[in-house]
Amino acid sequence: MTERKGTAKVDFLKKIEEEIQQKWHNERAFEVNAQDVASHKSNGKYFATFPYPYMNGRLHLGHTFSLSKCEFAVGYQKLKGKKCLFPFGLHCTGMPIKACADKLKREMELYGYPPEFPDEEEEEEEEESKQEVVIKDKAKGKKSKAAAKTGSSKYQWGIMKSLGLSDEEIIKFSEAEHWLGYFPPLALQDLKRMGLKVDWRRSFITTDVNPYYDAFVRWQFLTLRERRKLNLPCRYTIYSPKDGQPCMDHDRQTGEGVGPQEYTLIKMKVIEPYPLKLSGLRGKNIFLVAATLRPETMFGQTNCWVRPDMKYIGFETRNGDIFICTQRAARNMSYQGFTKTNGVVPVVKELMGEEILGAALSAPLTSYKVIYALPMLTIKEDKGTGVVTSVPSDAPDDITALKDLKKKPAFRGKYGIKDEMVLPFEPIPIIEIPGYGHLSAPLVCEELKIQSQNDREKLAEAKERVYLKGFYEGVMLVDGFKGQRVQDVKKLIQKKMVDNGEAMIYMEPEKQVISRSADECVVALCDQWYLDYGEETWKQQTHECLKNLETFCEETRKNFEATLNWLQEHACSRTYGLGTRMPWDEQWLIESLSDSTIYMAYYTVAHFLQPDHLNGQGESPLGIRASQMTEEVWDYIFFKTAPFPATKIPKEALDKLKQEFEYWYPVDIRASGKDLVPNHLSYYLYNHVAMWPDQREKWPVSVRANGHLLLNSEKMSKSTGNFLTLSQAIDKFSADGMRLALADAGDTVEDANFVESMADAGILRLYTWVEWVKEMLANWDSLRSGPARTYNDRVFASEMNAGIIKTEQNYEKMMFKEALKTGFFEFQAAKDKYRELAVEGMHRELVFQFIESQTLLLAPICPHVCEYIWSLLGKAESIMKASWPVPGVVDEILVQSSQYLTEVAHDLRLRLKNYMAPGKGKKGNKEIPQKPSHCTIYVAKNYPPWQHITLSVLRKHYQTNGGQLPDNKIIATELSSLPELKKYMKRVMPFVAMIKENLEKKGSHVLDLELEFDEQAVLRENIVYLTNSLELEHIELKFASEGDEKIKEDCCPGKPFCIFRVEPGVSICLINPQPANGHFSTKIEVRQGDGRDAIIRRLVKMNRGIKDLSKVKLMRFDDPLRGPRRVPVLGKEDAEKSPILDEAVFHIDLAQKRVRLTENGQTTDIGDTLVYLVN
Repeated sequence: MTERKGTAKVDFLKKIEEEIQQKWHNERAFEVNAQDVASHKSNGKYFATFPYPYMNGRLHLGHTFSLSKCEFAVGYQKLKGKKCLFPFGLHCTGMPIKACADKLKREMELYGYPPEFPDEEEEEEEEESKQEVVIKDKAKGKKSKAAAKTGSSKYQWGIMKSLGLSDEEIIKFSEAEHWLGYFPPLALQDLKRMGLKVDWRRSFITTDVNPYYDAFVRWQFLTLRERRKLNLPCRYTIYSPKDGQPCMDHDRQTGEGVGPQEYTLIKMKVIEPYPLKLSGLRGKNIFLVAATLRPETMFGQTNCWVRPDMKYIGFETRNGDIFICTQRAARNMSYQGFTKTNGVVPVVKELMGEEILGAALSAPLTSYKVIYALPMLTIKEDKGTGVVTSVPSDAPDDITALKDLKKKPAFRGKYGIKDEMVLPFEPIPIIEIPGYGHLSAPLVCEELKIQSQNDREKLAEAKERVYLKGFYEGVMLVDGFKGQRVQDVKKLIQKKMVDNGEAMIYMEPEKQVISRSADECVVALCDQWYLDYGEETWKQQTHECLKNLETFCEETRKNFEATLNWLQEHACSRTYGLGTRMPWDEQWLIESLSDSTIYMAYYTVAHFLQPDHLNGQGESPLGIRASQMTEEVWDYIFFKTAPFPATKIPKEALDKLKQEFEYWYPVDIRASGKDLVPNHLSYYLYNHVAMWPDQREKWPVSVRANGHLLLNSEKMSKSTGNFLTLSQAIDKFSADGMRLALADAGDTVEDANFVESMADAGILRLYTWVEWVKEMLANWDSLRSGPARTYNDRVFASEMNAGIIKTEQNYEKMMFKEALKTGFFEFQAAKDKYRELAVEGMHRELVFQFIESQTLLLAPICPHVCEYIWSLLGKAESIMKASWPVPGVVDEILVQSSQYLTEVAHDLRLRLKNYMAPGKGKKGNKEIPQKPSHCTIYVAKNYPPWQHITLSVLRKHYQTNGGQLPDNKIIATELSSLPELKKYMKRVMPFVAMIKENLEKKGSHVLDLELEFDEQAVLRENIVYLTNSLELEHIELKFASEGDEKIKEDCCPGKPFCIFRVEPGVSICLINPQPANGHFSTKIEVRQGDGRDAIIRRLVKMNRGIKDLSKVKLMRFDDPLRGPRRVPVLGKEDAEKSPILDEAVFHIDLAQKRVRLTENGQTTDIGDTLVYLVN
């Protein structure tokens, strides 16, 4: 980005922002109580919320983009007369703050204070070889909440340093409570600098530090439990056998953010003849068990892989079967109910992989009745079970290994693998993948020229290509699932195998996790409280809620529907972190996605419980203590029919709280990033349905999801420096400059883009706008008054009205980029066009109507500048109390005619440019044409016959096909059959293409056979503008019927034809005898029929120092021969000269280069010189 030349403009904006924010604070502009508004007439209420941000750092531009959707909507709805509430809380619940505090403590234990860390580079290891292609669980983010929010530094101390904190300050953050007092006030400070329309009295932080909010969450969960929405089943979790408890992130030396990974455990039964090592287990069911992420590919098994030099064990399962796998995998299984005693692996056999090679196996789903255990040397011991099932049709590793084995007899012989165990087995087509066919792995390996299993990089690339494309786009080819998408049947196939006893569900950590006690963690089944989102009645009610929810975007609705369809249980309890304790089981904390589902209801009463005290430690204005907020009290506030509780709180006080909730609820808009749809926003719907099952009027009204925010077209990242906090953005661009760029960043669920150059341009636009308003106020008296009836007055009024209507529609749809376009960029363009076209001057009433409307249209996005301009206009009240402008009638035909004028002016300029292009002369010399002085514009009342016929055919199709035109092939066939068009067919289809293009851009009126306005009248009204803008002497208007055949053929309605020409003239001298006045003498052309004004206008084009034509006096010498030779006398510059009168007409004799003047019936030779004086 180019460096700024200065900061005066942004400094000006920041200065007025400080003043305006102080004004709003003093006026309590955004504080609103239900009891105050209920008695006042209004157009209803508008309750907007944004997911409270997490308080382990400063707010950044990503947060700001999402919350700006609420902010802009509230600004608009206030102008529409609604009473608006926009509260803002701050989230501290969960593990990250506590984990970060504990990390700081541990780093001081290990490395001292201040810590002296080892070189991070020494500890970096390559991880690429360990990466697997995994389809992520939809309910999970890419990182744990802690990892996602802490940045990229290895040490927490370094992260805190990057925030600009000193060692003395950082040590305080080793206590979690310090975070709760440090970052929330900074967040509020930054948000206030942005100018948010928030009722700050209702702000709060979460966790049990805030006794009022703690009581609210406890009430919520007691209610959910009473309504049977919670269960305590066993669930998979990362577990430390050594510690005998779940190993949460804070308890880990390595593996922070790692969760359980689900596999399908494929049971491949060992059949006769048994390998020698297993012969002692005859009579038992023996299975080689392979862990796979792709159960849907088991139809294509051709063998299984075992590593010859790896240690395996056989252990007895709870039903007496023998499973063969690695010790590590068996240890995991023992904590998941596979063995009779939890955590105990009953080993019945220890063996090496080479001792089971060649084992005959019966595998589920494959069409091969018998497959064999074959050697693979690259199997990892730290992932899966050490046994790998082989599907060479869709797995590049498998097809490569199988080919290696087939073409290397010596390798087979080394491990006793017979030919019949390998050579007959070919890949089985099971999945059709677009672009890869039905044997994707062999095809991709061939494309990448993979020669052997040693081409590890190419194999990794092949695996990623095939797996992801196969999962998302693949279609099954096997019986029972033929024609179905892989992603739709994966779970069904897994369930089928599990139900048939051919497979089991197996979990292990996604990556290695080592606890602080140096124990390698496993995945275990543990008790945990869960919200039962899979319960059918609850799910059905939430679907009904979704049906009536406004999502503003079909993709958001589909994402909700998909989530509700797959969502089952959600773990709502943790044993570590900050938050509220389960009221009936206080060993558990309520986790952060579960205490944040109905807190919007708490906003409605927070200001009467804990105003101006984020942690709820101050005194309640109603004298209510947190300990008094019992379950029955909350019931009375939030449930319409609940009886008055047994309490010492006065009824009048509780009725105030109840009135607040009843007035403001439901939430009218919740704005958020789209990544919260599969979790928080879906839980938000579920919990509202659960809490108010019989009060559907309390269910959410709308959800507005947005995409992620890019910064200058790249992902925001602290490590690359492409990152801005909210505070930095305001410092750099001012609040309104930033807000304008946020509005312009994007409207859809696709990634938006905050462009710094756009923010800089916004600063300039806003500053220029303010300066123009000041200029208009200063020039009030010079603006035209009287009736605003000129053509351009009427066009400007209509364009303003149209802009107001379009902008209102865009704000209603929460399309703020579009609202900025129609309500600022295009609105300003309409003003600029009016200023250019109104040669008679702008009309005062229209100018100030425009200023007022523009200020109101832009106010939701740039409120500070607009408040400032509102005060410049002398408005008594704040713009926060103003109303949306009421548009007048839009004369659509007049607006069309103005667009026509703009297009004609543009077309004439292009034609003039082409006319002036140098032509080729002799020997390649380019001759520059003389600039034209005149132009004749021809307009057509009707289309030429061939175009008329073509349009008639198109109109017929458009009307009969529901506003659509058929393919060009159909149109061409029909038109070519018409005898009237035979000789025009080369021109007909290009004409059709042009009409189709214009139809898309301008609408159905392009098919009209006649224009709805008088083309010639529009041009005549603006003839002075056209003449001046083209720097011509004169423009003549004619109908096409007055021209030659070419003009008649090429001219059609809406597309004038023009001919430029140079009118011949005689050159004379035009002198100014006035001393020291800056005006010069020049040569000027005199043309036949010129009058005095024509000569003066010609002079003014050459002499820009003359601003007013009426100040110019044109004179001739009484003696045209001697006069020019005499020296003028100072003060008597008009001596021996006669003024040229208004009605005088010049005549020229081109042959003799003479100029004569006719005045009062007499013709005089003027010689070769005229005089002009400027008064």
